[in-house]
Amino acid sequence: MIESAAVTVKCQDPGDGSGDVIIDLPSGILESLNLQIGDSLSIDLIDGSIVLRPIRDAQAQP
Repeated sequence: MIESAAVTVKCQDPGDGSGDVIIDLPSGILESLNLQIGDSLSIDLIDGSIVLRPIRDAQAQP
């Protein structure tokens, strides 16, 4: 099952020249997707919406 939520967030430049972006996600979204601060997300543009998905490390222990 695909879970989705529409939220508006502000993108922040970490200021390190990496081209990365920092976004603050609401705690409810973090909990529902089992995300932790510092987790990596993929970003895609799909039908005019920005879609974030967790990047799960295949070597991580459950």
